[in-house]
Amino acid sequence: MDASSAITVNNEESGRLLRLATNLSVSVALVLIIAKGWAWWMTDSVAILASLVDSLMDAGASLLNLFAVRYALAPADASHRWGHGKAEAIAGLGQGVFIIGSGLFLVSEAVNRLLYPAPVAAFSVGIGVMVLTITLTAALVAVQSYVIRRTRSAAIRADSLHYRADLLTNAAVLAALVLSHFGWSGVDPLFALAVATYTLKAAWDIIRDAVSELLDQELPEARRQEILDIASAHPRVRGVHDLRTRSAGRVDFIELHLELDDHMPLMVAHEVSDAVEEAIIEAIPEADVMIHLDPVSLSEDLLDDKIEAVENAALET
Repeated sequence: MDASSAITVNNEESGRLLRLATNLSVSVALVLIIAKGWAWWMTDSVAILASLVDSLMDAGASLLNLFAVRYALAPADASHRWGHGKAEAIAGLGQGVFIIGSGLFLVSEAVNRLLYPAPVAAFSVGIGVMVLTITLTAALVAVQSYVIRRTRSAAIRADSLHYRADLLTNAAVLAALVLSHFGWSGVDPLFALAVATYTLKAAWDIIRDAVSELLDQELPEARRQEILDIASAHPRVRGVHDLRTRSAGRVDFIELHLELDDHMPLMVAHEVSDAVEEAIIEAIPEADVMIHLDPVSLSEDLLDDKIEAVENAALET
């Protein structure tokens, strides 16, 4: 999701939503492991095994997410003056590794089943469990989407990405079971291979996003332009330069230089800086804004009028 489209909330509400999403994710993963384990035992379907392994990886990733989000929610301290937000990106990196492991395992199992075919048993059990899986996963993704829109959490975004992949893979498993029941037994391992391919692609997306955040990649160009427009809109600002941005979890760190008249009184310059900072934070809640003030000389014909206007403004305040 584009960061600029997020609808952020205050820290207390954000923490509550993040804890809700992580706890729900772990709970759903554990329920699905039990259900899929039973279904695999009854059906001996490699496609269901693929889905079971995926849920095992989901559980591991969700547990990692749970601890990482709790750590990321801790306020800044003397040892971590920028906060703990990058713990979410580290969790996303760990999730990507988990998912790569599951994808490679699925490839191995599917190839083995292609070489040594076996019929799928207990058709109704497999169908019932996969319908349950799709229902619970869809509900979890809906909750996660709500939380992402309001918190912009990298960890929840990574978690949601592989659960969205699960929706597709579970639908593929359901199709494989139906086709196998009607004599197309060879499609079971083929669907497992398709699941593995999609899983590996999801892992790549998660790792790419996590690495981008850990390497302090700039915010999207649209967001950077929005910041420049806000800063430049103040009537006393003569220019903006050296904008630098990065993200750490739910916080966007923004640094910029404001160009102000070199004869502007310090108190007035400070008020201008505060006004620009407040305007940016109003547009980007939870942003951490650092502004440096640079004096800029006026041309001779405008200098007297500008000084008079500044002094009058200072008197009024």
